[in-house]
Amino acid sequence: MHENSRNATQLCELYGIQEEDIQNVKNLKSHAMERMPMMVDSWYDWLKTTPEFHEYFADPSTLNRVQKMQFGFWEQFFESNINDQYINSRRKVGEVHARIGLSQEIYLAGVDHFLGLFVIMLNEIGLSHKDLDRARRALNKLVHMDMTIIVQSYEQIVNHKLTAQSKTLMAMSTPVTQIWEGLLLLPVVGLIDSRRAQNIMDNTLNHISTHSAQSFILDISGVAVVDTAVANHLIKITKATKLMGCECIISGLSPAVAQTIVELGIDVGTIKTTANLKAAIEIAFNKLNMKIIKQ
Repeated sequence: MHENSRNATQLCELYGIQEEDIQNVKNLKSHAMERMPMMVDSWYDWLKTTPEFHEYFADPSTLNRVQKMQFGFWEQFFESNINDQYINSRRKVGEVHARIGLSQEIYLAGVDHFLGLFVIMLNEIGLSHKDLDRARRALNKLVHMDMTIIVQSYEQIVNHKLTAQSKTLMAMSTPVTQIWEGLLLLPVVGLIDSRRAQNIMDNTLNHISTHSAQSFILDISGVAVVDTAVANHLIKITKATKLMGCECIISGLSPAVAQTIVELGIDVGTIKTTANLKAAIEIAFNKLNMKIIKQ
């Protein structure tokens, strides 16, 4: 998932983190870890004012576990051994945030609040003006690098989830069903764009091959808009199914859709169409030398 991400050396170069900055942060470790319990308590006092605390951290055992992880996070930060293991530990933080659903908004606000606590710490430890300025710049560089790594990791997980959901929804939106031996049905609802049309064609041809189907009904009664592009997509699908030895019947053409296709001047050629699904099934059954008999 992180194959295109920068390594530790590249990230340090990107953020201008030099050995001097790393040493300045390391020099703050004893002061920071001595004050860390107080800073963490202060940070959680702030977090308790947000809805996110009650949603994610109200359970005492969860809160205790997260606080221990937070201590470990900052201890690693002030040790400042910035290598690939360090970078991966930050990426894991982003992954955890994404998987539990913690928003980036509250994370970024939390980072800003912790930076404020670090400023207070720097003012308390009696650094010279020059050393104070160096320490602030070094802290800012490392915090912002950490923040970017975590946010990017978060976004990669979220994007991965969205892609998977999109594929699932696409599959659900093209449910080719075998309603009889040799007969497939696909009811299409909503809008048809190029991507969805391609997905319909792929699913249809695969099912035709798998089931050795002779007839395929494409019901478009639920399609909201039929324009030139949609009509051309439908024609391509029917032609592709014909090449597979399967007859495609488009059902559910409303008077408005039929009129639109005529006005657009689309050459429907030998495409079979019906006004409703019942008529399409009757045509398909005739092709299969079958018929439904009332008892």
